[in-house]
Amino acid sequence: MDLRSLYSPCSSTSVLTPHHQKILTAKPTVQSSKFSFKFSSSSSSLTAIGISHSHNIKSAPVKHTKRLSILACSPIDSAAGSGSGSDPLLVKLSEFRDASWRFLRPHTIRGTALGSCALVARALVENTHLIRWSLLLKALSGVFALICGNGYIVGINQIYDIGIDKVNKPYLPIAAGDLSVQSAWYLVVFFAVAGLLIVSFNFGTFITSLYCLGLFLGTIYSVPPFRMKKYPVAAFLIIATVRGFLLNFGVYHATRAALGLTFEWSSPVAFITTFVTMFALVIAITKDLPDVEGDRKFQISTLATTLGVRNIALLGSGLLLANYLGAIFAAVYMPQAFKSSLMIPVHAILLLSLIFQAWILERANYTKDAILAFYRFIWNLFYAEYIVFPFI
Repeated sequence: MDLRSLYSPCSSTSVLTPHHQKILTAKPTVQSSKFSFKFSSSSSSLTAIGISHSHNIKSAPVKHTKRLSILACSPIDSAAGSGSGSDPLLVKLSEFRDASWRFLRPHTIRGTALGSCALVARALVENTHLIRWSLLLKALSGVFALICGNGYIVGINQIYDIGIDKVNKPYLPIAAGDLSVQSAWYLVVFFAVAGLLIVSFNFGTFITSLYCLGLFLGTIYSVPPFRMKKYPVAAFLIIATVRGFLLNFGVYHATRAALGLTFEWSSPVAFITTFVTMFALVIAITKDLPDVEGDRKFQISTLATTLGVRNIALLGSGLLLANYLGAIFAAVYMPQAFKSSLMIPVHAILLLSLIFQAWILERANYTKDAILAFYRFIWNLFYAEYIVFPFI
């Protein structure tokens, strides 16, 4: 018998049951460069685990030896033992944390966080002499309030779109059964209340009213009897208003107020607000491209279900191309307002990369995987604009 099989915790030769499992102690000694073992278990016990007598194993006297314990076990026993140390409470907390993060739709959180940080950075760059470290906590609380507002809007949409999401986005936590509807309600109520309290205590009446407007628009977008997402034009306008105008204008206004300044438009801020509002419109159009199957099943009218996936992809690409061309022309004709040496090449590169991705989508014949990749790329372009904005 090959003794190495005894050292494996999951040996295929191990047939030991809990009734027969025991520690086999072996006492090794060296004789003529060979190991011999004296087993303390009985012959019947060895037979029970599939080990018979061997004439090649001789008894040896105990002399300066170490005790070696060999545990024979089954694969099932080993697997059960490995999981027995896990704390059920910790496992549940980990699963809830993962489900809650997916519930927030991380790609939208990144857009909100990047946008707010970019607008704050721009306001500080324009007024470096007014920067105070005491404003850092206020800025961070504002970003958290915006993330809460984002979480409320995407969360309330998932609560009322469970049936559609089981077809279009089965990986989302409610549709996948990883988050209960009751827990989802607790989360959206927390997001709404926490966001409102932070804004009202820190940013005044005007910003609080803008924040409430954003929550209201996000509510009527998803919640019956309004459910404005059923109407393409209204849905596009809501998304463009919330993610485009309200976010950029509101953050810049709040930052200037915190610095003790009255609001006034600067050319870069007017540019980013216009640019991102148009971009948000494109996101609103193209987000329905992967969802055509579920939207048709639940009679949700979108431009993608009406005009076709290819036509909407081309429309979205065309609008973004116009956006990038507008950015290049703005840098050319207003060199005093923008850093043309940065703004022109960056937007030219982004424009060419968009054309390339649209070509890849055409070559892939608009399969669902290709459409999802194209939609993710559009979000990456959105992030890139905010990353470069403070420097232009």
